[in-house]
Amino acid sequence: MKSHFAKILGKVLDYTVPVAISVGLVVWLFHKVDFHDVLQVISDGCDFRWVVAMMAITTLSHMVRGVRWGIQLRGAGVPRMSVTAESVAIFGAYSLNLIFPRLGEVWRCIYVSRREKVALSIVVGTDVGDRISDLVVVISLFALTLIVAHGPINAFLQHYAVGRDIRHIIDEPWLWLSVAAVIGAFWYVCHYWRRYKIVQRIDGSLENIWNGFKVLFTMQGKTMYVILTLGIWLCYYMETYVMFQAFPFTRELVNMPGSAYGLIPGLVVFVFGSFSMGVPSNGGLGPWNLAVMFALSLYGISDAEGTAFSMVMWSCQAAWLVVLGIFSAAYVFATRNKGAATQKSEINLK
Repeated sequence: MKSHFAKILGKVLDYTVPVAISVGLVVWLFHKVDFHDVLQVISDGCDFRWVVAMMAITTLSHMVRGVRWGIQLRGAGVPRMSVTAESVAIFGAYSLNLIFPRLGEVWRCIYVSRREKVALSIVVGTDVGDRISDLVVVISLFALTLIVAHGPINAFLQHYAVGRDIRHIIDEPWLWLSVAAVIGAFWYVCHYWRRYKIVQRIDGSLENIWNGFKVLFTMQGKTMYVILTLGIWLCYYMETYVMFQAFPFTRELVNMPGSAYGLIPGLVVFVFGSFSMGVPSNGGLGPWNLAVMFALSLYGISDAEGTAFSMVMWSCQAAWLVVLGIFSAAYVFATRNKGAATQKSEINLK
């Protein structure tokens, strides 16, 4: 009875916590700024032609991600899929993530598993490896940002109370000792308590993660995988950079001395937004907006302007993802019917 109640409670929390985070942060955001000022900024200065260009780049990034995942899937023994099917898996995943975080990841694994009739655990392993690849890129970009944008970041760390708090926490040795202790305790439990079922399940999950990740080193097409990875993240970066042209206050960053034609501010905004996606929320709503607004504030952009920028970019991307999600649903339905008809005709011929 207690186990059943715990499962129900876990599912309720899984659905409600991300929604609560999104709603709470959005409410706080619009409590912090004047909503009418935000609308005024959008109506007075937004050039939606650049927003359309941004959405086109978003589509391209998802298609490239689908092709890249296809390389990894084939390395794990999954049959080759068409570029359209690979893209649809990503379109559908990102649109479902707007409803509930990680729901899209679950759907795309189930979709490929059923479509190609392969074990779900194999597909899940490749998905984990796919995300680990992204984590490596994000960490690398963060290190690059610390180098090329050390001026604004140092100013933040020195002059803002939040920045000083973050710097104090990072310099605190007890933080790193605690992290090391947690890692050590986790290893001890997994190594010496293997006879317990829950530990065996954790071991099984970690083994799947490792199997999905190690495919990256054994599969064919590793060079193309790296090239496509760079292509994905270049597209992500260009989405932010192109959006700089949509507003006059971000357009000024392109011409600002020492900004490398806006490439450095674009990198700062992009990396801050990428890290915020680790917070569970509906499609990044709330955490991503705050991170982008905060990054823009490092360059003197007001809260109302930063909010206008983030809300236009997020909402237009979200609306376009809904369109791509509808296309994906139609494609899945159409190909499923086609497959059923083909199987029926083969049976009749026999």
